[in-house]
Amino acid sequence: MATKRITFPGHNGDTLAARLDMPDGPHLATALFAHCFTCGKDIPAARRIAARLAGMGIAVLRFDFTGLGHSEGEFSNTSFTSNVEDLIAACAYLDSEGLPPALLIGHSLGGAAVLKAAAQMDEIKAVATIGAPFDPEHVTHNFADALPEIISKGVAEVSLGGRPFKIGKSFIEDVAAGELAPAIGNLRAALLVLHAPQDAIVSIDNASQIFLAAKHPKSFVTLDNADHLVTRAADSEYAADVIATWASLYLPLKQPAPPPGAPEGIVRVAEADPNGFLQDVNAGPTHHTLADEPLAYGGTNRGMSPYGFLSAGLGACTSMTIRMYARRKGWPLEHVSVDVCHDKVHAQDAETGSGDKIDTWRRRIKLTGDLSDDQRDRLLEIADRCPVHRTFERSSEVLTELLP
Repeated sequence: MATKRITFPGHNGDTLAARLDMPDGPHLATALFAHCFTCGKDIPAARRIAARLAGMGIAVLRFDFTGLGHSEGEFSNTSFTSNVEDLIAACAYLDSEGLPPALLIGHSLGGAAVLKAAAQMDEIKAVATIGAPFDPEHVTHNFADALPEIISKGVAEVSLGGRPFKIGKSFIEDVAAGELAPAIGNLRAALLVLHAPQDAIVSIDNASQIFLAAKHPKSFVTLDNADHLVTRAADSEYAADVIATWASLYLPLKQPAPPPGAPEGIVRVAEADPNGFLQDVNAGPTHHTLADEPLAYGGTNRGMSPYGFLSAGLGACTSMTIRMYARRKGWPLEHVSVDVCHDKVHAQDAETGSGDKIDTWRRRIKLTGDLSDDQRDRLLEIADRCPVHRTFERSSEVLTELLP
């Protein structure tokens, strides 16, 4: 994933700071991400979701609303309406760059904003919200004690998440009038609602109201024990995976098939969590899985180890080769299963001074069907001809290049 730092004019001309996460491979679609109230474009959940979507070929623009993060402007002069207008300005920027967004993602108040903005963006095909309030005025609960001062003086400084912010009276009045039900009811895009039942900031009731106000197609997914900011890596990974899988139903992400005989393409592996070993494994825009190490070796055990992938490749190739041969011969093979065991531990072999030894894969093949003994023996011979098996038996060369 290549990340570009860009700027574009917001709703009132102030320069807004943004990151555009571009796929390393073909660009198939574009998404626009709106962050939560007083947060920013670089919160962990936004970064994780952007990385996951970029791996599918979806570019993601995430930006700081006016007066927040690295964007210009006075936050005290902003409102819910100005957030919506900033989203429309971001959409206009993407249109001007030939990257019209088809997917909107909004977190918390950003979720309410994308629901409101989607009605003014005809090209949007899908909208996903995370912990979004049904009533934008809900955010005033975060600084309820300061409301009298804001109303009487026009502005007051409040502490949110340990940081000072100036909240203006216009913001209070605007969110009070920010009714979402009509916008949700008129939404012309598929809707995905993600919410945590134990969200202490925006209760799960809000998700129910959003879902009930929307027309089909709509989906609801619970984030179980996640907090409002989806700060835990496992929770943000789950949210990213759900959004990516769901969005593939509504966005045109399919690439043309390569011509016969062409290489299968690039498998791209990238860190998902630099603090551990979790890796995103992408084979084109539609195939994604995770690689990891077991808990005992400092991983999170949320994916197969690298040796596990080698075993999976051998097992899958064996099964496919057997099936291909039996199908061609018209033999009564009903089912194939292959158990593969490798006698090494990747984390141990990665240590300095681990030494070299011959690798041994133990393969147990089960064939079901009314097969003769000769047929079974022949299929066992065919198993040894699978391309991955032959690759393991031959010497291989790995050519490595360090990119600038």
